Amino acid sequence: MFDNTAATIKSLQAKGRKVVCYFSAGSAENWRSDYASFQASDLGNALSGWTGENWVDTRSSNVRTIMQARMDLAVSKGCDGVEPDNVDGYSNSTGFSLTAATQLDYNRFLATEAHKRGLAVALKNDVDQLSDLVASFDFAMNESCHDYSECGGYSVFINASKPVFNVEYDSKYVTDTTARQTLCTDALARKFHTLILPLALDGSYSYSCDAS
Repeated sequence: MFDNTAATIKSLQAKGRKVVCYFSAGSAENWRSDYASFQASDLGNALSGWTGENWVDTRSSNVRTIMQARMDLAVSKGCDGVEPDNVDGYSNSTGFSLTAATQLDYNRFLATEAHKRGLAVALKNDVDQLSDLVASFDFAMNESCHDYSECGGYSVFINASKPVFNVEYDSKYVTDTTARQTLCTDALARKFHTLILPLALDGSYSYSCDAS
């Protein structure tokens, strides 16, 4: 969301595409233009493997105000929907006393604020709360549920006629055609839309299980 212009988004929509704009709702990234809006008390532990990124206290009213402003930015850029990331802090070492209940409250807050602005909203990962949140979100996005054997819970979205978009990063799906076929057979049986992409998302390859 931060890195693309309204013109870029409009050009994609002119081609008949829906544009879902990404931002992190559960962490503060020190390279974002609104980073100074976070208070010291909002910032928790660093995210492992992500330099310059820290978990935030999702109970903080200041954090929630920042996220509302981010969704306002999504509207101003013309996004059709939003993909709030890192919405499972309660199951990670954030440095805060977050619980399943506080996570549900925050995630529902995000969904409500998105809908107030006419935005569709994705539930990103947070696989242990799918049943509790399916009513609040319009679709689900998942990373690597096949590798972690976590795909089963997404049936609640499929049964609610809400799409599931899944990405897998394991290189075996690129180098081993049998593994890729097995993955795609399973994904299609689950009615998922599954892509195989490089973790760097650098466009070096893309395989779609929806393709013929």
